[in-house]
Amino acid sequence: MIRHVVGSIIALAGAAAAVLSPFRDWYDGRLGRHYRIDDLFTGVTTAHPGLFGSILLPFAFAAVVTVLGVVLRSRLLVALAGVVVLGFTVLWMVRQGRAAGELTVTGDGSGLQEGVAVATAGGALLLLGAALMSGRRRSAGRPGRYGPPKPYEPPGSADPDTWPPTREPGPSVQTSPWPEPEADPYVGPQPPPKTGPPPKSSPSGD
Repeated sequence: MIRHVVGSIIALAGAAAAVLSPFRDWYDGRLGRHYRIDDLFTGVTTAHPGLFGSILLPFAFAAVVTVLGVVLRSRLLVALAGVVVLGFTVLWMVRQGRAAGELTVTGDGSGLQEGVAVATAGGALLLLGAALMSGRRRSAGRPGRYGPPKPYEPPGSADPDTWPPTREPGPSVQTSPWPEPEADPYVGPQPPPKTGPPPKSSPSGD
């Protein structure tokens, strides 16, 4: 439970960082929200799009998915949000690198800036939060990894004297209302049966 709470907090922090990053400088003093979504697929331009036409839109979508994942306790949704944030950040870096010829990090603000670092950290926190979350457990009424094992079915009429899993003999099924007849008490070994004809008696006149 504690692990799930920690993972949820980390995931929400990553989502907040992802949404905040477009309002920071990304490259050469240009805010992240000044890059169009189309620039990530066709090439970086100098046009300034509207707020929801910029790369803020996929990051906001990732934040909504993160909240749903935390509420539903879905590690998959949180991980998907992290992949979206990191994917769009890397795609932007590829396009910006082609437009500028190279990507540099300088101290005078002419290269990569804090907005890119915040977006990257947000995506990493989302993946870390998804890894720490415990996820949803299965219903107790359904057999599975977290549910109870499925009980054995009672023996049928075709095989009434056995019971799984050992298949050892058990009590027979009483089908008559009268008591079952008991076996005769032990009286010792019986003499072997005679197989030949009885002996003939000799004549009395001898």
